[in-house]
Amino acid sequence: MSSEADAIVSAIIAKWCAGFATLDAAALSSLYAKSAFFFGSNPRLYRGRDGVADYFNGLPRWRRPSAVFSEVNAAQAGPDLINMGATISFDLAGERDNLVVKMSWVIMREDGDWKIVNHHVSSRVPMI
Repeated sequence: MSSEADAIVSAIIAKWCAGFATLDAAALSSLYAKSAFFFGSNPRLYRGRDGVADYFNGLPRWRRPSAVFSEVNAAQAGPDLINMGATISFDLAGERDNLVVKMSWVIMREDGDWKIVNHHVSSRVPMI
């Protein structure tokens, strides 16, 4: 991963984790592109920033949620495009079982800033 891609991805991850810690749907949705596609932890496809906000507003109101990214891989796919894949461990402070998933993002430059245009979560457990 290039140092530029690494810095961009690290900054977005830090903001994403901070927003998730307070389940701040406005802060989280601001990290996404206007035309974002978002597949989270349920089967529905959420579209755009309003859709992303709907997803996060629909989550249970856990008292102390946290997310830790590991195995982060990023690749500059073009001058205005970055691919990212990682493992995310969600700690929900005993309010439900902890959850570990795979997540991928496509990040693009939009209006001079880097935004997530595609967000996809999948199981770490083999499905086939």
